[in-house]
Amino acid sequence: MMEREAVGARTLPGLNAGVLAPALSASKWLARFTRTKPLGAIGGAITVLLILIALLGPIIAPYGAKEALGREYLYLSPRLAFPMGTDHVGRDVLSRVIYGARISLYVGFGSVIIGIVVGSVLALTTTYAGKYVDLTFQRLVDAMMALPGLIIALAVVAVLGSSLQNVIIAIVIGMLAPVMRTVRAQVLTIKELDYVVAARAIGASSNRIIFRHIAPNCVAIILVIATYYLGLAITIEASLSFLGVGVPPDVPSWGGMLKRAAEDPRTGPWVAMFPGMAIFVVVFGFNLLGDALRDVFDPKLRQR
Repeated sequence: MMEREAVGARTLPGLNAGVLAPALSASKWLARFTRTKPLGAIGGAITVLLILIALLGPIIAPYGAKEALGREYLYLSPRLAFPMGTDHVGRDVLSRVIYGARISLYVGFGSVIIGIVVGSVLALTTTYAGKYVDLTFQRLVDAMMALPGLIIALAVVAVLGSSLQNVIIAIVIGMLAPVMRTVRAQVLTIKELDYVVAARAIGASSNRIIFRHIAPNCVAIILVIATYYLGLAITIEASLSFLGVGVPPDVPSWGGMLKRAAEDPRTGPWVAMFPGMAIFVVVFGFNLLGDALRDVFDPKLRQR
């Protein structure tokens, strides 16, 4: 009995270390990533900041997104009470920029999650099937890639109508072809490797080979694609809203703020400057993070 208690006492520290090991390894990886890829760390910080602003928007925003303060507050320049000034109906620009972050985060992550999952699954299954299935889908991908993503998004929104959900659908349709083409290139390389051939030789099912052997080795490239399309989705949403076919005018979005500022010549420069800066900083941060993740996960670039 004493020997069992002694063995149990000795295993407790190992158990605690095992529980804490994932957190410690994650913190070490984060510290090494920050040290070796400082620009990527800045991009990650911008991404985390955007998420925090979007989640805490109703708490940190001084005023409501649609709250008009009165005629005496029209076109006030930036000052202590209104750090980003006010717009044509006396609304606080800072509050609208904060609420606009929620729209950008919703559109960006919503469209990227749906587009990446659907595009990756289609690319994995059709590429592994090969022959006529792969050939048919690739001709469809070629036809879709002949048009820019913004043009496809404009056409889809023109058919479905102007709403936040339709903007996400339009962005997803526009990004499917590039995602499928990129993931397909990775699958073509992996499906011919020895361990996939061995799994096929011992009779493993196609679903097991695709989702247990091939898909995990595509996670790195999928992660890099996701960070790239996060910034692109926000840019497309802002472009659609600026053109008047994106989210409805009553929804506070950065592109809609730019559109309203361009329509009224009396608008102060601050009404367009701050939402434009928000778009620039967020997209720049996503691009920095994506480039750093590509360098980390790509074996050819890892030692540079």
